[in-house]
Amino acid sequence: MPYIDDLIEERFIEMLGKPEVGYVQKRDRKRLEAGVPEYVVKPASYGNHSWNLAQDVKIIDFGESFLYTAPPKTLHTPLSLRAPEVIFQDNIDYRVDLWSMGCMLFELFVGQPPFDTFLITPAILVGQMREMATDELPERWQHEWNTMNTGDVMATESTGPNLQEWLEEVYFGSPLSPDLTREDIVRLGRIVGRLLHFEPSARASAKQVLDDPWFNE
Repeated sequence: MPYIDDLIEERFIEMLGKPEVGYVQKRDRKRLEAGVPEYVVKPASYGNHSWNLAQDVKIIDFGESFLYTAPPKTLHTPLSLRAPEVIFQDNIDYRVDLWSMGCMLFELFVGQPPFDTFLITPAILVGQMREMATDELPERWQHEWNTMNTGDVMATESTGPNLQEWLEEVYFGSPLSPDLTREDIVRLGRIVGRLLHFEPSARASAKQVLDDPWFNE
């Protein structure tokens, strides 16, 4: 897989231009609350530079950061990327990002998220999660799920493809010539599957994902 790891920082900045930084401050000049970024960086444009990449570079920021010592009660991540513990109003910690990472890996390689984005509702989304997730819905969420999907046939019926089937269908069904082999897609599906666990404690860590040999081949 092609990467830009060999670029030194000076060359990288030379190609993109020096970052334009704007510092964040409150109108009353008081100290920023915990979790509020101290500065923002203007998006860079890489123009016509050749990166030797199969896909465009995408830098992702959901704007929902928080200190691990002060997790919020809820998050407002886009619904199609939202971790199930947020939907079920369970305890939140850094592992919400592991679920989102799985969704974003899927989208970065195939061009669309694993779950619907149009006219999606929490009940429909959880129904699709049940088709894609590696494990079963935890018992502690079962009552709320039963209440949530009452009368919603689309959410109740689990008849869609599983994660690997959907990944292959979307990737190889694209009009673009595939850059990855079927074996690559199988291995990608395994990585994404390690992140898309309902139970947060069962998700692979970011280090475990990055240490997967597939990323170094």
